[in-house]
Amino acid sequence: MKINNRPFRVLVVDDEPDYREVLELMLKEAGCQIETAASAFEALDKLRKRSFDLVLTDLMMAGMDGIELLEKIRHEHGALKVIIITGYGTIENAVAAMKKGAYSYFIKGNDPDELIKVINNIKGGDMEVQEHSDKTAAPNDFPSFVLSTNNDQFRKVMDIAKRAAQSNVNILILGESGVGKEIFAQYIHQCSSRSAESFVPVHCQAFAEGLLESELFGHEKGAFTGAIERRKGRFEAAIGGTLFLDEVGDIPLSTQVKLLRAIENRRIERLGSNESIPVDFRLISATHKDLTQEIIDGNFREDFFYRLSTITIDIPPLRSRKEDLPILIDFFMKKSQKEHNIIVTNIEPAVRRFLLYYDYPGNIRELKNIIERLVVLSRDGVIYYGDLPEIKSDPRDEGQGNIIHLREMRRKVEANYIEKVLGTCNHNISEAARVLGISRRQLFNKITDYGIK
Repeated sequence: MKINNRPFRVLVVDDEPDYREVLELMLKEAGCQIETAASAFEALDKLRKRSFDLVLTDLMMAGMDGIELLEKIRHEHGALKVIIITGYGTIENAVAAMKKGAYSYFIKGNDPDELIKVINNIKGGDMEVQEHSDKTAAPNDFPSFVLSTNNDQFRKVMDIAKRAAQSNVNILILGESGVGKEIFAQYIHQCSSRSAESFVPVHCQAFAEGLLESELFGHEKGAFTGAIERRKGRFEAAIGGTLFLDEVGDIPLSTQVKLLRAIENRRIERLGSNESIPVDFRLISATHKDLTQEIIDGNFREDFFYRLSTITIDIPPLRSRKEDLPILIDFFMKKSQKEHNIIVTNIEPAVRRFLLYYDYPGNIRELKNIIERLVVLSRDGVIYYGDLPEIKSDPRDEGQGNIIHLREMRRKVEANYIEKVLGTCNHNISEAARVLGISRRQLFNKITDYGIK
């Protein structure tokens, strides 16, 4: 791993000798040149004597912690990149560090390859989806913020989308409801040569069959009852730009035939007219449905599917990118406070645990709604666990559609969290109890109560 024909130099800062040694061996194997420091003070001394490309520092250290070290590095060494190493119990502090300029964070106990991939991105100068500065987190910058990620799978999808945007091929975006398919479509449009022109969304599910055709193709005066004047459709509105058909899986078969012809020929006819109008547009479609099954069931034309899906992008659900949750939670908290003119000064720890480990079957949309509810219902600046909504069970679980009582949901969240902390602490009950902020006896009782092994 080299930059301008010199080794990529990393300073590892950790007051635990064993972990320092593990990081040193791992990063040397990845081709980095490593130096280590047992404290933040030693690290600052080394930084003054020679240059580094990256500082990898533990968050919790005696004397001077990782946050204070980060602040001093930012003050003395400008743009030098810093990655914070943290445990599950201090993720919130890692998020705070990123607000102060940390490049990313890595959770102890996670797959080391995740850290190597982040370092490879730094080495390659790929800052586009990694930085989470205050500018990135601006409350009015919702689309770009939701696309920011520390997740490798999501990053690959972003890369495919960016490369696909350079062409003019039809793109089909798949993903569960609430994952941000329209935001992704907007991102593709902004990355394309058509970005200066219109992005025209059409939510196909919202229109009845006849109305959808009129919305898309336009109509002439008198074409049908109520057509009192000529109206251009969305195809014409998108000329030069991008037409986004959302929930394309809900388009009736009869309309699919007409759309297929328009997409193939790039020509349309308004309802009530025989005039053929040329239309130059970029087509992006999206659906939460399994179109393969829809084809089998006779609800979707196979030829229409292949015309839409020259490139298919499958957006992972939020539960598959949980390392992004702390930053998304922080973003939506600030956004909701600003929109509702409410100041939150404290959040019960149980609320944070719930937000970090709930699976969000409704994805980004559900996360946003839950946080907005909590902010609105806060009292005297405090968000309470009792104000969490009663969550419906994930339809992927047994007993589809049943309501889980809040008490049961609390038990599930707490049990899952305890299991994660125990794993992080190598099942050392004393250490796990310290991280959780409870006594060893209390933790042992909970382990017995929840049947944790």
